[in-house]
Amino acid sequence: MTAQLSKKSEAWSARFSEPVSDLVKRYTASVFFDKRLADVDIQGSLAHAEMLAHQKIISQQDHEAIQRGMAQIRDEIASGKFEWLLDLEDVHLNIEKRLTELAGDAGKRLHTGRSRNDQVATDIRLYIRGAIDDIVGLLREFRLALLDLAEQHADTILPGFTHMQVAQPITFGHHMLAYVEMFSRDAERMLDCRKRVNRLPLGAAALAGTTFPIDRERVAKTLGFDDVCRNSLDAVSDRDFAIEFCAAAALVMTHISRMSEELVIWMSPRVGFIDIADRFCTGSSIMPQKKNPDVPELARGKTGRVNGHLIALLTLMKGQPLAYNKDNQEDKEPLFDAVDTVVDTLRIFADMARGITVKPEAMRAAALQGYATATDLADYLVKKGLPFRDAHEAVAHAVRTCVDRDCDLGDLKLDELRAFSTLIEQDVFDVLTLEGSVAARDHIGGTAPAQVRAAIARHRAALG
Repeated sequence: MTAQLSKKSEAWSARFSEPVSDLVKRYTASVFFDKRLADVDIQGSLAHAEMLAHQKIISQQDHEAIQRGMAQIRDEIASGKFEWLLDLEDVHLNIEKRLTELAGDAGKRLHTGRSRNDQVATDIRLYIRGAIDDIVGLLREFRLALLDLAEQHADTILPGFTHMQVAQPITFGHHMLAYVEMFSRDAERMLDCRKRVNRLPLGAAALAGTTFPIDRERVAKTLGFDDVCRNSLDAVSDRDFAIEFCAAAALVMTHISRMSEELVIWMSPRVGFIDIADRFCTGSSIMPQKKNPDVPELARGKTGRVNGHLIALLTLMKGQPLAYNKDNQEDKEPLFDAVDTVVDTLRIFADMARGITVKPEAMRAAALQGYATATDLADYLVKKGLPFRDAHEAVAHAVRTCVDRDCDLGDLKLDELRAFSTLIEQDVFDVLTLEGSVAARDHIGGTAPAQVRAAIARHRAALG
């Protein structure tokens, strides 16, 4: 069936002998997903109009008409009365068409000295800048929730793992602080990315700049940009900043996913280290006893989604020549979804962290199962003068004996321990306790409760 041809005029219709087909319009249109850029598009247009008036490129009367029209458009969008038209392709042309209806020729003059190429690049940068600010704020709230949890359990002992095997005793507070460190780096990355996002492309026009006497620095200052993009070709075709944002977002989600994996394991009845509040869990349609940790499970899945958006943007850009190409329309949906996913996930995880119930007895029992103080015994022998490799071998024999007897190192009597080294004395039992083990690691970055509390204080001071 032949696609019907549209009879409506386009912004460039005078160049063509026939209108765009309905099928092509649906294929190329972006309005139904890029309309979320409406507010930043209006923001950018108002700054552009102010500069045009200041430079006497348009009259003051035109500027005032544009301001009035944009105020009404904002109200119409906010109230849901604005009519988004597929024929007008995108958010920019929809707003421009409505502005022209409201402001007449003044609306037509707004586009003087700019192109949709630099207009959309500006909108995306404004949008990402706002998203970064939101995400940094949510990362702060999440870290504060984790710090509260860490402070409550600065002395709570659980086994630390390597290779998913019991390794050494640590405190639950110390474990939570590991995630605080990760999410602190995420905030740093977002803020560093913001520096490169916060450069103004407007004024580059289609690709070569404009013949009008514009003042790009004035627009940059009005919109809160730190600088202007210094090359017009790069300004309209650069999407590095979007890729960099998605990379930072993927790392946020990767850290969320690592934590989710642990929450799922810890909540399993076979482990039983924690419980998660019911409002973050669901049941089974057939098994009435089930309580499933759906939120952390789904967050693991959504991590793959955000990782995919990063790959999509990298792939989108890899074969593009300078300058702007229609391919770049495909940057928005993955970018928007990455923002939505990270924002929603951080918001719910900050709440969920305050709904975690820790089970210290189960954690302690698990720490006693895997000879977690073996390294402490080796360190004890080294401090007595035995070379580390010899101490390591002696303790390995002691562990082998405990495996055969199904007991812990701390269960052996002094004379039994001395069979492995005559350097062992009564004070050995001080290092074989879980409390003694964690307390001995009393240095910056260590798991000692005193260090956990000091680290919490440092993070709280940094977060303000």
